[in-house]
Amino acid sequence: MGLTWMAWTWPTASFFAFIALCLVTMSVWEFKSPGGGPRHGVLGLDTTRGDRLFISLLGSAFIFLAWLAIMGTPLWGPLIIALVYAFCVFKWV
Repeated sequence: MGLTWMAWTWPTASFFAFIALCLVTMSVWEFKSPGGGPRHGVLGLDTTRGDRLFISLLGSAFIFLAWLAIMGTPLWGPLIIALVYAFCVFKWV
């Protein structure tokens, strides 16, 4: 079975490469500094690094979907919003 059903464009490939890079980076970070110490966030949850990565990726997906539903393309706006959101999740949550 080939992968002809998937539209492997440069943006699609770079998205999956970014997710893989995030996972590798988090693995190396965990190996160098185990534990990471859970932090108590604004939602009342104790989150670890992996939890914060998941929350930031999931929230970014919703930001992009909402932008596409309301504004359409181009996607530079939600990219900036998603990066700020991810920074805030890792910094203050």
